[in-house]
Amino acid sequence: MAIPQTGIFALGTGAHAYLEFDLAGSVDALSLVSAAGRISEPRTTMGGVNVVTGFRPEIWRAAVPAAAPDDLAGFTAPVVGRDGYTMPATQHDLVLWVAGGSYDVVFDTSILIIGALRDVAVIADETVGWTYHRDLDLTGFIDGTENPSLSVAPAEVLVPDGAPGAGGSVLLVQKWQHDAAGWTGLPVAEQEKVIGRSKPDSVELDPRPDTSHVARTDQDEFGKIFRRNTPYGSVLDHGTTFVGFSARRQFLSAMLDSMAGVDGERDALTRFSRPLTGAYYFVPSLDDLAPFAPPE
Repeated sequence: MAIPQTGIFALGTGAHAYLEFDLAGSVDALSLVSAAGRISEPRTTMGGVNVVTGFRPEIWRAAVPAAAPDDLAGFTAPVVGRDGYTMPATQHDLVLWVAGGSYDVVFDTSILIIGALRDVAVIADETVGWTYHRDLDLTGFIDGTENPSLSVAPAEVLVPDGAPGAGGSVLLVQKWQHDAAGWTGLPVAEQEKVIGRSKPDSVELDPRPDTSHVARTDQDEFGKIFRRNTPYGSVLDHGTTFVGFSARRQFLSAMLDSMAGVDGERDALTRFSRPLTGAYYFVPSLDDLAPFAPPE
């Protein structure tokens, strides 16, 4: 059985950095994968810090074609709803998600990573994440209620054994800016209709509004996703970094189409939150990264 990057499932970390890189100059895909593999292997922890490494799908396929799932593709075109609502495409070549118990160790590790990659990649975007009241997002609702338990999550969101890229996962990263004033101005009952759940205990509404976030992202309809979202930003400018893992890109892209209203009404939550970025990455198994790791 292929071993996944265990940082995917390392819950309980309070400090995060999402580092996205672009290829430097004429560097090729194999050189980038080799350099990143030396950082992330053979351990997923560096001084108490988890590091998850993901590659632009086209980069991974060019470097390791035998370990690339068939439906891999980057976020190369915006998602546009029927009313013109748009989710932008801001695809980069590499992401390293660094997570730890405190930001000092995340910061130190991030500096080391940027230095280690300086000959092959340039930092294109950095987002700092943190937890909010343990498991809430900045809407005040519990985040990740529908996540599968850790006992079954690997079987549901990793590429299955026997398939190309087994033990890997497709990662969607999006930064969503919140309309804090608009959201907090809603009565709680109206907020619950937007989300599709009760605010205190995250119980799904019955009936749930068709345009609610729960209805427009129903995992029983679109496929299983393991979410590791975190808040980002400051009091004046903040939102949610969506971090979603799935066994297939199709599950994630269908969910985005539903949210944007490509074939119908869009998610009510998009009235109060705007995506600023969007990128897909393939997070290969430790087995597939092992050939690029140093011998020790």
